[in-house]
Amino acid sequence: MERSIENIWKEGFLKSDALVAPKVNNLYNQKSIHIIDKFKRMFKINLIAIIAFSFAFLIISFFVGIPITGIIFFVTLSVLVFINKKLLNDLEKIDLGISSYQYLKAFNRWINKQIAINKKMSRFLYPIIFISLILGFWFKDAEGMPLGERLLDEILKGFPDIYLIFGIPLIGIVIVILILVLLAYFGGRIYKWDLNLVYGRIFKKLEELMTDIESLRS
Repeated sequence: MERSIENIWKEGFLKSDALVAPKVNNLYNQKSIHIIDKFKRMFKINLIAIIAFSFAFLIISFFVGIPITGIIFFVTLSVLVFINKKLLNDLEKIDLGISSYQYLKAFNRWINKQIAINKKMSRFLYPIIFISLILGFWFKDAEGMPLGERLLDEILKGFPDIYLIFGIPLIGIVIVILILVLLAYFGGRIYKWDLNLVYGRIFKKLEELMTDIESLRS
């Protein structure tokens, strides 16, 4: 039976010795490399920006009197950058000599791993940042005494019968715990929203490219 043009095209895409296949494969290889290289550049810039921001915030925190917040913030984000830098090193190890399809599949496995790790960390990251803000402002000097103690004195003046635990109003503890639980619960979703905001267009292009290649391979 005479082969159809569609079958010849698919066969040409899959066989390296076909006349058109190398050109098509090279086109998709170049597209794959270009898009993923763009992601790598953005990812590196993002890590540098996080470190620069956390370092700047660390310095500013000492000037505004909340060094505890700055230190915790800096350490937490440094750990985040360190882990993602290791993940980026794994991405650099992907062989560029493989086909565009395998290259995209390898990248897809890497991005799924990266997202899974960062989603787990986000459940701790946002609560830690919130706690660092609470501690920073609580111990901030306010005319010779911590701001938290001054605020507590004002509360006790207005509500002398308020129930205390370790000298802290129970309602305040409940509110803080509730916020921490919500941040831990929604941390992964917040991360995914932030990820799509920064890399959404690149992921869309990669998905379209993957769809094109799979349609030719099917």
